[in-house]
Amino acid sequence: MIVKTLPPASRPIEEDNGGSNNRRDELYVAEVVSANDTQGLVVKSPRLIAAEQQRALTNKRETEMTRYDPAEIAAHYQDRPLQVLGRIFAVLGPTLSFALGLWWDSKRGTVVKNDRRRAAQLRELLTKLGPAYIKIGQALSTRPDLVPPVFLEELTKLQDQLPPFPNEIAYQFIEEELGAPPEEIYTELSATPIAAASLGQVYKGKLKTGEEVAVKVQRPDLKERITIDLYILRRIAGWAKKSFKRVRSDLVGILDELGDRIFEEMDYIHEGENAERFFQLYGHLKDIYVPKIYWEYTNRRVLTMEWINGIKLTQTPEIKARGIDARYLIEVGVQCSLRQLLEHGFFHADPHPGNLLATFDGKLAYLDFGMMSEIKPPQRYGLIEAIVHVVNRDFDGLAKDYVKLDFLSPETDLTPIIPAFARVFADAQGASVADLNIKSITDELSALMYEYPFRVPPYYALIIRSLVTLEGIAIFIDPNFKVLSEAYPYVAKRLLTDPAPALRASLQDLLFKEGKFRWNRLENLLKNARGNEDYDFNLVLNQGVDFLASERGGFIRDKLVDEFVNGLNAVGKNVLHNFTYLLREQVGITAINETPAATVEQQQTLEHIKRILNILRDTRGFDPVQFAPQLAQLILNPGVQRLGQQITNRLLQKALTKLIRDLLAADEVNPSASGNLTQPARLSLPARV
Repeated sequence: MIVKTLPPASRPIEEDNGGSNNRRDELYVAEVVSANDTQGLVVKSPRLIAAEQQRALTNKRETEMTRYDPAEIAAHYQDRPLQVLGRIFAVLGPTLSFALGLWWDSKRGTVVKNDRRRAAQLRELLTKLGPAYIKIGQALSTRPDLVPPVFLEELTKLQDQLPPFPNEIAYQFIEEELGAPPEEIYTELSATPIAAASLGQVYKGKLKTGEEVAVKVQRPDLKERITIDLYILRRIAGWAKKSFKRVRSDLVGILDELGDRIFEEMDYIHEGENAERFFQLYGHLKDIYVPKIYWEYTNRRVLTMEWINGIKLTQTPEIKARGIDARYLIEVGVQCSLRQLLEHGFFHADPHPGNLLATFDGKLAYLDFGMMSEIKPPQRYGLIEAIVHVVNRDFDGLAKDYVKLDFLSPETDLTPIIPAFARVFADAQGASVADLNIKSITDELSALMYEYPFRVPPYYALIIRSLVTLEGIAIFIDPNFKVLSEAYPYVAKRLLTDPAPALRASLQDLLFKEGKFRWNRLENLLKNARGNEDYDFNLVLNQGVDFLASERGGFIRDKLVDEFVNGLNAVGKNVLHNFTYLLREQVGITAINETPAATVEQQQTLEHIKRILNILRDTRGFDPVQFAPQLAQLILNPGVQRLGQQITNRLLQKALTKLIRDLLAADEVNPSASGNLTQPARLSLPARV
């Protein structure tokens, strides 16, 4: 008989009345599930209730123990100096031995990067050192631009081909966590693990209801092995922060952030909640698949989830053999990551190839939701602004973004930093910054951060890890893949459609410089945005009108009206110029002066308006047949009517100004017009309006 495990969000809140003896004689009714999956009710005795309450209290304490508490860890190991020293020597010994071996090979002329024996030794070393070091190896396994192919092949095995622990321990954990031995829960369970990773191993099973499932069981003694490494690394980070003035980043905070995520990853109930939240936020995206969690068979050290038939993204020949486009799936992953990082802020912090599968029907499946993190809205908006400023080479704005993102203190003098940013991206002159990869930008910025008073906030490390890991997979599939280039259409769409004040201010900064409207920036945004699948003509039109009609859109509205009036003036002057030219040259009426055409500036404005209209015409959602009723609806929009009134008023003002100027000019040219009645009449128009 199996007692159902509810997800934490669904569990009833237990009240502590402080007097358990008063409830001793009360009966307790619970829902249970038998081996054949039939439900029933059972009445429990007070003694059984007390036993279960004690077990619940024990489980609560165990759950609290899985929370990362650096102070508690420090207090634990400060009383165990010999254990700490033993661990330090256990790490340093094989590490120095491996490093000396590499040095000796180089002295003998051996090409280390092609040495498969040394690559296998590195994998074995990281495996021996434990989960913290395995995760370092997993991160390196996604960087073909950093790691030679032979070493990359070996490090890839760290994703899911680690040595498993005995089945007996795994079965014991299943029984302890789920309340019954595996054979009573699953009709089938693979004889050996089909994958073994840093924190657990996975079996393929089948429920009594017929569903194929993946059963993940946690490694034994995991907390002890993780905490001592985190303690040692944290002490080293604190010492480095105090000893080296150049180290301005919060190294301890970065390690604590990593520690929080690893400890959350050790709680499979928390991982199940992460999976469900991930599905709610991103499961609706095209070609994204998130497996189901079976809460009846999930607890702190055992997770039962839907089995996914798929292929690792890095196994490109196998993917291609099934007629699936691996590059397209990477594009899907990039778009999903953009929404994770920049829209909802809840992101997968460990997207290595073992956690991303191409399903047999051509979708991208996410696995392993243990290591997740969050970005707060101000940081999300700051990242969008930074991307915009990088792509548009606005380094003044980029320096201010780093203040907003807490990399620089508000009192920092940005004067020397702005040209330093320009130097970082100097190699992109003549090419789009979006063509650079994230790793190269990160490396350049790291050198810059060392030279100037930057500090790296803790949240940044996991963001970079997530992006760099994803980019590593992309480069493995297509060496020419540019994440920033794929990302900018989404960023452009957000700038044009997101009503958040921070992004509207960023849009204003982007479109205006010293009060002058930058048409080329708007054209660039519209061109890029239409490449995003979520971008729609009607959406942009309606939201754009709403924004321009609002108080917040006043500045842009006024400038756009000026530019639109200039465009209308250009059209009018060109028409009048062509008409007077026709009268003079073709008809022969020389008494009429030829009216000057539009000025260069007015002509440029007119050309920009034409190009933007063409871009909108080619945008998804534009339908000439449906545009007429859409236009009628827009005309009835109060905001559009106000814009029309503004344009009409501006045109009237310009017409009156022109009329007054003409009258004054006529008086200056002919002050005694009454005495010169014989002078032939001439039509003249001023050259400028």
